[in-house]
Amino acid sequence: MRIARPTDNLAALAAMYAQGLGLMLLGSFSDHDGFDGVMLGHPEQSWHLEFTSQRGHTAGRAPTEDNLLVFYLPERDEWVQRCADMLAAGFRAVPSANPYWDQRGQTFEDLDGYRVVLQNAAWTTAP
Repeated sequence: MRIARPTDNLAALAAMYAQGLGLMLLGSFSDHDGFDGVMLGHPEQSWHLEFTSQRGHTAGRAPTEDNLLVFYLPERDEWVQRCADMLAAGFRAVPSANPYWDQRGQTFEDLDGYRVVLQNAAWTTAP
């Protein structure tokens, strides 16, 4: 699975997500039909994040405060460390637009206003 989104802050955003979430640079491209981009993730996983920048185009900010990427971290120590990593990477801790995420998690906002939730719980199919 690939989750892709545009940004006006490609280099800074890639560095934030790599440091904050412990992701690796899996690939990048420059001037591919007017687009530059990076793919971040873990080589052993079947998903990655792609951030792109289109030359001569403004991507703007997140349209709402409820545009979320949610990562489930059931181990408390890992969750605490990753929350600290997010702050050190330049993410801003913010209250969630949906109070559900504040019960067992922490929400962080990136440079573009998009949000990442680190949930201190195991993922289940029931809320």
